[in-house]
Amino acid sequence: MNEVADNIRTAANLLGATSDTPRLDAELLMAHALGIERQALLLDPGLFEVPEHYANLVAQRMAHVPIAYILGYRDFWTIRIEVGPGVLIPRPDSETLVEACLDFARHQRGEGWPRRVLDLGTGPGTLLLAVLSEFPEATGVGVDASEFALAYARDNAEALGMAARTEFRAGDWGAGIDGPFDLILCNPPYIGDGEVLMPDVADHEPVEALFAGADGLDDYRRIIPDLPRLLAPGGIAVLEIGASQHISVRELAETAGFDVACRQDLGGRDRALILSRSPR
Repeated sequence: MNEVADNIRTAANLLGATSDTPRLDAELLMAHALGIERQALLLDPGLFEVPEHYANLVAQRMAHVPIAYILGYRDFWTIRIEVGPGVLIPRPDSETLVEACLDFARHQRGEGWPRRVLDLGTGPGTLLLAVLSEFPEATGVGVDASEFALAYARDNAEALGMAARTEFRAGDWGAGIDGPFDLILCNPPYIGDGEVLMPDVADHEPVEALFAGADGLDDYRRIIPDLPRLLAPGGIAVLEIGASQHISVRELAETAGFDVACRQDLGGRDRALILSRSPR
């Protein structure tokens, strides 16, 4: 009898009412309890015994504690981001912004771009560190209103060997920041105040990183008018948007003088707007 496999199967059944990925969650929790990577667990689960605290981890997940908070990390792009309660958890959809940056560099700018990157609302450093992992000559500044999130960002930069290439500052979006930057990244709060979220999100993740007024556009209205001051000639700003916000945010960007392109995520939803300025 394979006790580990049996426990994973039971946990997956229990998590079916809580998670969209119950089997994956059960495997990740078991690997975490054992102190190994999931790949090693799947290779031969019969090598291991079930840790006593596995049941407690499953119980936490059944209570809607986000899997990333239990594990203490979320894998994003090709890097591992440390997270914890009070910090926004990276989402796979946000990888769309990294893809947009790589495509722009490959097809529009080539080697040597970008040199300087700004990440507004950096949280635990997610977008900035993912982009810097692809552009080893670039340096970056991450700004966030939460000193708590910035502590995670600095730890993540250190763990990834990027501390010397990054600076993290507490601030209110771009206020007090001097440009120009070749690339500006931003994943602002964009959920409307009346929208209903899953318990994993609503009961655990920081509300200030999620909600942005009645229509979810309050922070775009503050960020976009300041971008011309911060963006270098020939640079781009890449903003994450909610799936239904393409037109509204595009209008704000065009009013500020930007040309706008949209990139969809893997689910076919509008996810990133690429803002640029035509040569005058």
